[in-house]
Order: sequence, then C-alpha cells, then structure tokens
Amino acid sequence: MEAVILAGGLGERLRPLTKIIPKPLLPVGERSVLEITLLGLKRSGVRRIFVALNYQSELFKAFLGDGSRWGLQIECSVEDRPLGTAGPLRLFADRLRRSFVVINGDILTNLNFRSLLQYHRHHRALATVVTKQLTLPLRYGVVTAKEGYIQRLEEKPNVHAEVVAGIYACEPEVLQHIPPQEYYTMPQLIHRLLDMGQPVAQFPLRDYWLDIGQMEDYERAQQLYAQGAFDELVGDAT
Repeated sequence: MEAVILAGGLGERLRPLTKIIPKPLLPVGERSVLEITLLGLKRSGVRRIFVALNYQSELFKAFLGDGSRWGLQIECSVEDRPLGTAGPLRLFADRLRRSFVVINGDILTNLNFRSLLQYHRHHRALATVVTKQLTLPLRYGVVTAKEGYIQRLEEKPNVHAEVVAGIYACEPEVLQHIPPQEYYTMPQLIHRLLDMGQPVAQFPLRDYWLDIGQMEDYERAQQLYAQGAFDELVGDAT
C-alpha cells in the first residue's frame, strides 16, 4: 500500500510556533504530528510513503531519512514553488502505479487506511473523499422569519456539517487531470472529475479525527495525547 503526505504548508495559523518548526513536525506529547501519521499509516499496512515538501524541507528530510527506522520506505519531493494540495501529486506520477491514499500533514486520525482503500475499490471510484461530521457552535442567535414577522428565534444553535477531512483515496488515473507544475488544489481536482462525470465516492469517517490547523486544536491534541488517545497508533513504533 502507498500513501502521499502533503507537508508543504506554511502553517500560518499556528504562528509563532511554525516560524521555527513546520506544522507537521510540531510535537504532540513525545512524538511529532508527522510521526503519529506515519505510524498510523504503517499500522494500516502502508509501507511506501511519499512526502510532498516545500517550507523548511531540509528539516523534514533530516527527520524522515529513508523511513527505515519505522520500517517504511519514504521518498520526498520539494516544490520549486507552492503547488497547492493536488499539484504535488504530479511529482510522484511515475511512481504511483496503484490505488493510493492522500492525507494532509496536519491531520491526526485513527482511521484504518486499508478499510478506506477497500471501500474506494468496492465503489469503483476514481477518487474517494473522506468526510467528517462536525458540530459547529454559532456565536449568534438565528432568526426564522416570514413576511416581516419573526416565527422563531434560536439562541446560538449548533450547526451540523459534513466537512472534507483532508484525506482521500485515488486511482493513478487522477494524476493526468492535474496540470503539471501549476498550483492546483484537491477541491479543484474533485470538481474537475465531477464535471467529467467520473465517479467520486464519499467515505464518512466515524473514527477519531482532528485538524491541528489552529492553536486551540493543537492544544486539544496535546490533551488527547495525555489521555492516551494515540496509544494504539504509537504503541508499536519500534
């Protein structure tokens, strides 16, 4: 099994922390976000991992090496300029020969990636988008009105939304739909596939998931690590 980790972002929402350390290399407990992701992929049976880099790429290379200390085979690419979330996949086009997983480098999850790929193949999809249902609190009261009269006032309700989780399963054929050496995002790629009438599946994620893109989420990850949320992933690190 193969996977691509997108680790080229600047992590601007986590500054000043990311002025020194790239977001995927930030520590969560005793390990970095990236190492927890590597161990989660390994636990699912992934053995070959491609890491797309940009910002502070030399730090990543020094940390990752060839991946052998985790029993993995790791290869890195470095963008000459930002290529978005889909653009870097073209850099691995000659090596991605079968179904593969794509995950953002700032995601923590206990998803079984093997199950994701099995689901993806069962649905005969060209791409599968992992989604997560979130409950988002609103800061304001919500009014329902008709013909100038208020019918209902709900104070700071929760909104339920199915969001893109930053994880995908793809067939190698999707790579030919990504412009080479251009900034191109995964949403653009998905829209392009849909416009072409290609099958795009949804994988609703019921497992643990956290995007550490903002400071409060990063602090939450530290709390969860202390509570043992990642013990199953990191317990077989050696």
